[in-house]
Amino acid sequence: MFFSSFGDTCPQEKSIDKKENKMYKKYEMELAGRTLRVDVDRVAKQANGAVLMHYGDTTVLCTATASDKPREGIDFFPLSVEYNERMYSVGKIPGGFNKREGKASENAILTDRVIDRPMRPLFPKDYRNDVTLENLVMSVEQDCSPELTAMLGASIATSISDIPFDGPISTTQVGLVDGEFVFNPTAAQREVSDLALTVASTKEKVIMIEAGANEVPEDKMIEAIFAAHELNQKVIAFFDTIVAECGKPKHEYQSFAVPQELFDAIQKIVTPEEMEEAVFTDDKQTREENIRVITDKLAEEFADNEEWLDKLGEAVYQYQKKTVRKMILKDHKRPDGRAIDQIRPLAAEVDLIPRVHGSAMFTRGQTQICTVTTLAPLSEAQRLDGLDESETSKRYMHHYNFPSYSVGETKPSRGPGRREIGHGALAERALLPVLPSEADFPYAIRTVSETFESNGSTSQASVCASSMSLMTAGVPIKAPVAGISCGLVTGETDDDYLVLTDIQGLEDFFGDMDFKVAGTHKGITAIQMDIKIHGLTRPIIEEAIAATRKARLYIIDEVMNKAIAEPRPEVGPYAPKIIQMQIDPQKIGDVVGQRGKTINAIIEQTGVKIDIDDDGAVSICGTEKEGMDKAAKLIHTIVTDFEAGQVFEGKVVSIKDFGAFLEFAPGKEGLVHISKIAKKRVNKVEDVLALGDVVKAVCLGKDKMGRFSFSIRDVDE
Repeated sequence: MFFSSFGDTCPQEKSIDKKENKMYKKYEMELAGRTLRVDVDRVAKQANGAVLMHYGDTTVLCTATASDKPREGIDFFPLSVEYNERMYSVGKIPGGFNKREGKASENAILTDRVIDRPMRPLFPKDYRNDVTLENLVMSVEQDCSPELTAMLGASIATSISDIPFDGPISTTQVGLVDGEFVFNPTAAQREVSDLALTVASTKEKVIMIEAGANEVPEDKMIEAIFAAHELNQKVIAFFDTIVAECGKPKHEYQSFAVPQELFDAIQKIVTPEEMEEAVFTDDKQTREENIRVITDKLAEEFADNEEWLDKLGEAVYQYQKKTVRKMILKDHKRPDGRAIDQIRPLAAEVDLIPRVHGSAMFTRGQTQICTVTTLAPLSEAQRLDGLDESETSKRYMHHYNFPSYSVGETKPSRGPGRREIGHGALAERALLPVLPSEADFPYAIRTVSETFESNGSTSQASVCASSMSLMTAGVPIKAPVAGISCGLVTGETDDDYLVLTDIQGLEDFFGDMDFKVAGTHKGITAIQMDIKIHGLTRPIIEEAIAATRKARLYIIDEVMNKAIAEPRPEVGPYAPKIIQMQIDPQKIGDVVGQRGKTINAIIEQTGVKIDIDDDGAVSICGTEKEGMDKAAKLIHTIVTDFEAGQVFEGKVVSIKDFGAFLEFAPGKEGLVHISKIAKKRVNKVEDVLALGDVVKAVCLGKDKMGRFSFSIRDVDE
């Protein structure tokens, strides 16, 4: 082996595989107490860029590939990010019938999105070649996040490739344990952390933020973001060393930039004043119709110029974008006429849907979300079969639906896509910190957000609607949660910018940022930041966080609390009720019975659902109190050892010449001797008792043969 060094943090090692007689390069640095290693030219050499990433024993193969030329008729940058989990990485065979990995897990899809968001802005704006970033998880050490390893690997694989890319970037995860920041936390630290923050950075700026938090104050969150940004700079310096030695020259590509001549021609036909008038409306449908009329007019004018017609759609888009950005940044005018910090008209109502367990609707301008809450026993919690050994089930599930009618379109429903899964996960993350514990509220909880209308920030509207819906269902959440999104328009310098409160679809579309923040009065519970530029400065981030706090407190106090101020004291009439009991784990077998005979008999008699944990925790779930109380009584009887003096209620199930057998609970019987049936002499059992009679009997203790005997005669009146 040959060794050389690039400073203390960036040693390089050239390794030779003697069998194949091939050389590869190995780079290492210490990162948060563990070793980060990058193998270059070891595997997947036909990709444009490839690295075998190692963080501790976590191993991820990261590749970047690009097509030779754009597809015909493409009018966008087709970037595809794949995070492929393999169950062999944690020593498991996949569950299911065919024992093979199927469609991507929810975690894989969310990881795809978190890799995509900081990478996408750094590709050229006029680039149209297909690009695929593949991340294959091959080994997982629970203390070294495979998601983080894939994020770092995607950055360096693309940076050393010949694909045009303004990187590298770095990503850091931050936890908050006992008030102290922990970088790239271990599994044990993640378990007790009040913060799950992911920050991606370029050399100069923060480019992506994703967070779930236990009501972390704004100033603490800002401190965490820039502590991560500082660590990112060390990783970027390490990556720069690798790029300097291994990076390929970037390939030439066909530019899809709109010719200046076309812009000039368009502006002669449609003046800036006309375009401003077309986009200056708060009604989405009206604006879209105005733009359609303009586009048709231009298409008619350029009917003889095929080259211009091909780029007309992009040119009109750019013209709209330029107009909207100028209006906002220079004139401080928003397309719907609002002030820069003004929220769209708000409305909230509860109990919109009958017979469900809880419902609420939240409206913000032309964005409208209805959330329905469903409660169920804990046995209905979602089972997870993933790479994280600590996450085997999920008690709270938030699902988000986005039908085509919400934006006035028509298309068949194909089930939830990546966007729907991402929005659902964000709202779930925002609400999780305020949910009661399983001990305090022993329910599995599902909220479903239906998008009725969409014109910007439906994910944060779903946070508001879901918070109210949970309260209507009687879920004792700790505090109401509201969400809001801020936008950004930037000029030529870092100091030339404007932060917009509550962006609508057009401002999101043509702006530079979608900064979503959810939280309570006490602090932040979730953040998701998407940007289209090369990063944000600290002043922009601080201003955006301050603006979202002001907005969400207004939404909670002035809108949500007026619809429902606190959780209802009890679950609704259509929701299941739950009685909890604790039994001796040694008695579980008695309650279940042989092949489930005993427990099934209780369920049949009472109409309830019963769940028993290994530690003896029993949950009895039903809608009728009488049946639930009866089930609890039967279970109590089964697990109670017969002792002299105890009084039980039993049903006559068998009559013999010498007495009657009473069933006190399924699988638990006792004998009442004929002499103990009544205070007077009984010649024949049938003279006093009949099958099915329900009577009280007192335990007399054990007879000479060690059997328990009972007496009806000796029960105190």
